Amino acid sequence: MADKKVKFKVPMEQLNIAEFNRGQSSKLIRSLVEEDKVAEILKHGKTIAVVLSYERYKRLLEKGIDINDF
Repeated sequence: MADKKVKFKVPMEQLNIAEFNRGQSSKLIRSLVEEDKVAEILKHGKTIAVVLSYERYKRLLEKGIDINDF
């Protein structure tokens, strides 16, 4: 039996919407872009949005995944 490689998923960073409301949006987004990360935006502990870098979005498109189709 061939060994399968197991790829562990790293949990997304979680950011509270209050951080954006306090004028931190530019800093938070810049950090996500520089680190090529994806983050969940939470409001009252529930995910309301997901933010990802444009480079990550382009990689999805190159693989044939268009998030606008969902």
